[in-house]
Amino acid sequence: MVDSLGVAVIGFGWMGRVHTQAYARVPHHYPRLGLRPRLVTVAEEVPGRAEEAAAQFGFASTTRDWREIAEDPRVRAVSITAPNFLHREIGVAMAEAGKHIWIEKPVGLDAADARAVADAVAHAGVQGAVGFNYRNAPAVETARALIASGEIGRVTHVRVRLFSDYAAHPESALTWRYEKERGGSGVLGDLASHGADLACFLLGDIESLMADTAVFIPRRARPTGATAGHTRAAGGELGPVENEDYVGCLLRFASGARGVLEACRVSVGEQNNYGFEVHGTEGALLWDFRRMNELGVSRGTHYQDQPVSTVYVGPGAGEFGAFQPGAANGMGYDDLKVIEAHRFLRSIAEGKPYGATLPDAVRSAAVLEAMLRSAESGARVTVPDA
Repeated sequence: MVDSLGVAVIGFGWMGRVHTQAYARVPHHYPRLGLRPRLVTVAEEVPGRAEEAAAQFGFASTTRDWREIAEDPRVRAVSITAPNFLHREIGVAMAEAGKHIWIEKPVGLDAADARAVADAVAHAGVQGAVGFNYRNAPAVETARALIASGEIGRVTHVRVRLFSDYAAHPESALTWRYEKERGGSGVLGDLASHGADLACFLLGDIESLMADTAVFIPRRARPTGATAGHTRAAGGELGPVENEDYVGCLLRFASGARGVLEACRVSVGEQNNYGFEVHGTEGALLWDFRRMNELGVSRGTHYQDQPVSTVYVGPGAGEFGAFQPGAANGMGYDDLKVIEAHRFLRSIAEGKPYGATLPDAVRSAAVLEAMLRSAESGARVTVPDA
């Protein structure tokens, strides 16, 4: 027997739409899951947006006040896809109301916000999932397994990159993303949070680091109306960009491995250039999100001039088999969020966590906070225990 689980979505920008579509697709890819999500309500303060979401996706009701969801007995699980400055307040309120939460990274403005939500989830005994979707790629999970099994020997160093042009246009609107009070950090929260999670997911805890940040487009135009995504605002009043466009960071892992993490939101010519190269004493692993289903693998005893093979992941890798019947069939970004939704729902069904959790968000936030402290001081800093 399949139980129905009432879900709500708070914030219906692009990511709210992605979460909603993921809920709708879960039964198709995971028919044996004991829970079937039912879209109960959507909260969005922009006039008309919630009603459009209900008409398109079938939410039973709408609201402009997310607080009503905490009191709604129909809702057992909540997706929190609102702006960063609301994550802590909403996350804590939903957990205290006994709702399971699937919350987007970076879970607030800083590590204290992430810890507050994590503590509320733990105290309430509910499940909490976090939107670190890139770790869900089957090729990434394959890489992690190969590293753990010693296939490339002892890991010596890693490079993690996250380059994008979503903020490269000088007419990009000065939205909450560029303000410290509402967005917190800039590219650190947007992209480097994923990089920190990938680095820890693959190689374990980061012990210390040294970072540098920069703002390359210091002023942008204020929007005159509601925005979604990365819209332009030519001709609007100019205001200051308060958080970083770029971060470059040297990492030192507890294992002794070294690393480089670099992220930029204003990289002209780069669209979602995310990936990593992990090097070990006997091989290497290479992954590029734009070729998500491929993994470059070098292993053996040649050392010098050792070749790299391209492995097309298939049904035996991660969750690939839930989407495609054979290797080299493509999966995409939205599929990673379906995997995330499934793991969130499975956590609820079985009462134990699957996938990225709030402690993972706290760990990533601690790394980001250390990057900011290092950039301000110019010194190497220790990453505190999460």
